[in-house]
Amino acid sequence: MSAEKILNEIKNLADLKIAEQNKRFFKTGKGEYGEGDLFYGIKVPDIRKIAKKYFKIIDLSEINKLLPNPYHEARLTAIIMLVLKYQKADIAEKENIYNLYVSNVNYINSWDLVDISAAHIVGAFLHKNKPDKLLELACSKHLWSERIAMVATLYFIKQNECLYTIKLAKLFLAHKHDLMHKAAGWMLREVGKSDVNVLYAFLDEFHKSMPRTMLRYAIEKLSPEKRTFYMAKRDC
Repeated sequence: MSAEKILNEIKNLADLKIAEQNKRFFKTGKGEYGEGDLFYGIKVPDIRKIAKKYFKIIDLSEINKLLPNPYHEARLTAIIMLVLKYQKADIAEKENIYNLYVSNVNYINSWDLVDISAAHIVGAFLHKNKPDKLLELACSKHLWSERIAMVATLYFIKQNECLYTIKLAKLFLAHKHDLMHKAAGWMLREVGKSDVNVLYAFLDEFHKSMPRTMLRYAIEKLSPEKRTFYMAKRDC
């Protein structure tokens, strides 16, 4: 299966109305995080159907041709196929998929592309290999690499390991971008599901210095009393 054939199948589903909606939703205007991104206008379930249809019969070299594509849905299809391939791969192939993924971080350049894949590929691979590489990504000063690192820790949390999530959340306390505040807050919320005392310890130390969005995401699943307590303490 070639990248060209998959791209043609994607194009056949194009919908201009959805494309216009997606341009606004993914902030593609000048100066916004998704500036210049292009859309065919295809619903995610339809993209998933294409990815599931072809992931077993497409080579990584062909997926690699889709990743730099200027159209969002082409990159999304490629990312979903990588996730599906990784789940079925042997050890050697998992490493190849991981290497392909991290060598293309410039094209994994939207929150949805990151969030659908980082834990499943980067988190899963580094958990069993070199988890400190998360810190390299986190310190890259590259927004999407930073978000990949943060969201990748979801895999660690699922193994009841919260150390790297806490390390990265501390690192991103002073980050300027709202997308990182949301990602860090989301992961802290997941930490709370695994071990709420770890979340409480983080909040007790940093709730006053956390960006408001990060704090709101982090406390979302706590009791109303706890949410009120931390928000009031932050604002006093």
